[in-house]
Amino acid sequence: MSLRIYNTLSGKLEEFVPIDPPRVTIYTCGVTVYDDSHVGHGRSLIVFDVFRRFLEHMGYRVRFVRNFTDVDDKIINRAREECAHFMNIANRYIASYYIDMENIRVKPADVEPRVTEHIQEIIEVIRGLIEKGYAYESGGDVYFSVESFPEYGKLSKRNVEELEVGARIEPSERKRNPLDFALWKSAKAGEPAWDSPWGPGRPGWHTECVAMVFKHLGEVIDIHGGGLDLVFPHHENEIAQAEALTGKPFARYWVHNGLVTVGGQKMSKSLGNYVTLREVYTKYHPDILRLLVLFTHYRSPLDFSWEKMEETKRAYERLLSALEELELLKKLPTYEEKGTHPLFERIKEFEEEFFKSLSDDFNTPEALAKVYSLVSELGKVKNRAYSEGKISVQELSAYETAVNSLLKNLRGVFGLLEDYKPECEVKTVVQRELAAGEVLDEKLVELLIEVRDMARKEKAFQIADRIRDGLKDVGIALEDTPAGTKWKRF
Repeated sequence: MSLRIYNTLSGKLEEFVPIDPPRVTIYTCGVTVYDDSHVGHGRSLIVFDVFRRFLEHMGYRVRFVRNFTDVDDKIINRAREECAHFMNIANRYIASYYIDMENIRVKPADVEPRVTEHIQEIIEVIRGLIEKGYAYESGGDVYFSVESFPEYGKLSKRNVEELEVGARIEPSERKRNPLDFALWKSAKAGEPAWDSPWGPGRPGWHTECVAMVFKHLGEVIDIHGGGLDLVFPHHENEIAQAEALTGKPFARYWVHNGLVTVGGQKMSKSLGNYVTLREVYTKYHPDILRLLVLFTHYRSPLDFSWEKMEETKRAYERLLSALEELELLKKLPTYEEKGTHPLFERIKEFEEEFFKSLSDDFNTPEALAKVYSLVSELGKVKNRAYSEGKISVQELSAYETAVNSLLKNLRGVFGLLEDYKPECEVKTVVQRELAAGEVLDEKLVELLIEVRDMARKEKAFQIADRIRDGLKDVGIALEDTPAGTKWKRF
């Protein structure tokens, strides 16, 4: 099955053909580490984590690189505010980032380079651009000459003449053209600086990624990714530098995820409308955030709200319920029936449709629709079995095969249900981190259910109802089934 990807550069869907199959190289722009990561960062991280997992499922050997920008104006400003060294700020938020990634189940990149560890490589890129006439030094700063690269604007589909009309020059700038961008910034008092052929200074943002891609992946890569807000100027400027230097296409496919919005506005720290990843995963199981992201096509905007998190939580619980039901169905009396159960054919169709959807530009909403279609089929099996008080051996086997298929594919490709175990309740991060005394003991719940069953047999329904309602008050829901009373936290 071939994979089609929407290429921002061409503006259309293209068949994915790697440079050197089965090897695939991917670079995505990472975070600037001056604060905790928010849901907007989380969306991009989850999207490309799923892309990588799917490519690996297809048999590709993926080399995935995602960087840290650990020197930047925002980091320097934060250091000034706290009277701290800029590297202490960067190290603090890199550590915070790794905690977030572990909690939202994003796999580490194969290489996670830091800008400050690649100063020499950055200098070499700049030196090469100057030698080829694409860049110039001005008072200790170095700029890329946009007019020297005729294809400038091809990624963002922006016309250079129109950009020049809207450009502004600060009086202190030393550019020849308003559109020229900094490759090297001369040192300022109190700021970090490194020696260079043009005097002490630090790298410009757009050059950093080019140097790190060249070092860790080569001059031409398969996929370059990031958020839609990076198309211009960051990725446009990366293309200009890399292709001016090598004369080769920098990336075969440019892939961008849509932005996360809040009430229609981009989620950002500057607007103060952001929600940190920590806020989310301390309130909800991390799978719920992943599911929220995957319910929206990666190229579409995603409007975040706590109400949508609640809706997604209910969808997640529906999925969990279908999986957990298997253990109860196993307790029902069984019987033999002739032939192969039709659910087996439905499972085969599910797997074909699931991967067909993902092969069409990573269409995760459509793939999830296939998941929930199969969940609905399992619900029909469950309802019929409970109404009859028994289940055929063939039907039970089909149900178990469906559960295993869902687990395998949702875990392997979507990174969901990684901590799910059929014999135990899947708890949220908050519940896992509560002290033992703050979580109602499971043995006590089982004992109360046993007492309730005895009360029902004795027709002491007032006592039975009081136990059910009391458990509900502390977050325990009971469901009476032919296979016994089922309980779960909510």
